[in-house]
Amino acid sequence: MKESIVRALSGIVYILLLVGATLFSRYTFVLLFGLFMLVAVIEFCKLVNYRYFIPLVTATVLYTGFLLATKYNEILTNAFIVISVLVNSWLLNQLFDKGNIKPFTDLRKLIKLVGYIILPFLLIVRLPFLQMFNGGWAYFPGIIIVTFVPIWTNDTFAYIIGKSIGKHKLFERISPKKTIEGFVGGLVFSIVAALIIGFNQTFTSVASIIGYAVILVIFGTLGDLVESRFKRLAGVKDSGNIMPGHGGILDRLDSIIFAIPFLFLYYQIISYVS
Repeated sequence: MKESIVRALSGIVYILLLVGATLFSRYTFVLLFGLFMLVAVIEFCKLVNYRYFIPLVTATVLYTGFLLATKYNEILTNAFIVISVLVNSWLLNQLFDKGNIKPFTDLRKLIKLVGYIILPFLLIVRLPFLQMFNGGWAYFPGIIIVTFVPIWTNDTFAYIIGKSIGKHKLFERISPKKTIEGFVGGLVFSIVAALIIGFNQTFTSVASIIGYAVILVIFGTLGDLVESRFKRLAGVKDSGNIMPGHGGILDRLDSIIFAIPFLFLYYQIISYVS
């Protein structure tokens, strides 16, 4: 009972911090996700047994450089999307490959760190600045809320429904507790949540909102499985302990950082055709 209370309170603090920083100003949003990124980098380094110095310097330089290079944001954004999609495809191939696991060389660790952790955080920070207003880049924090609420909804209802009626395992080799019933239930409720909050938040139709939620849930679930694989290989339950009852920042953001490159492609498409 005490553990459940701690978990609930920790989750509430996390959500209030994220929503509050996002809505307060663009500066608190950028600062918070920069800190999240650095913590996630450290947690990933622990999982793959990689020294922190080069990863932290790389993350800081890329994050700062991207924020300052406003003139080249479009080019950099497109490059980041391509790189992240390629690295995520590589991770998915390893996820479904039942063969022998290849050793994690430093080069492999760095490539995965950049494509799987660092660049997705840069894309998250770019997301609310996709629209222009009066000749400049405007800050639309609502799109961040629209992105995270379906993820949180999916996590909640996939757990509740999977625990209540789940019988068929989704990917037992990596995550024994996930079920197909939980996945479907989480998807349905995520679509409902997206429809409730999605209107007047840069979307133009019901279909675009549903597509947004579907991409989030499918790739978010895959992202959760990818991180579970890293934890299983490392022999740990959580990526960290910064959030009591929840684990680390990477445990909380594994879904969104994996889904964001694919979500970005979708968002750009519907923005272009609308």
